[in-house]
Amino acid sequence: MQSENKIFADFAKFINGAAGTVAGMGREAGESARENMREWIAGMDFVSREEFDAVKDMAAKAREEADDLKKRVDALEAAAAKKPAAKRAPRKAASKSAGKSSGKSESSGKAG
Repeated sequence: MQSENKIFADFAKFINGAAGTVAGMGREAGESARENMREWIAGMDFVSREEFDAVKDMAAKAREEADDLKKRVDALEAAAAKKPAAKRAPRKAASKSAGKSSGKSESSGKAG
């Protein structure tokens, strides 16, 4: 009977050793897979969350500035559209009368 107990004891040690080895292999395989995944992702040029947030903030600021500049350009264009219309009529009339009074042709008046 004692030999049977020794066989069972040796078999239990063998199974325990094999289970420990399999568990260690599983941990090592998991760590290796994680490392390979990190290397693969690093090679794909992903950005970090901090970099993404910084660029997002810069884009939002640039959009706000562009909107402000658009409003200013629209206001300036509206003001420019009103002003030249009032000035153009007297300017043309003044150049015609200046050309007649000095006796010069219109082409010589425009060359200056």
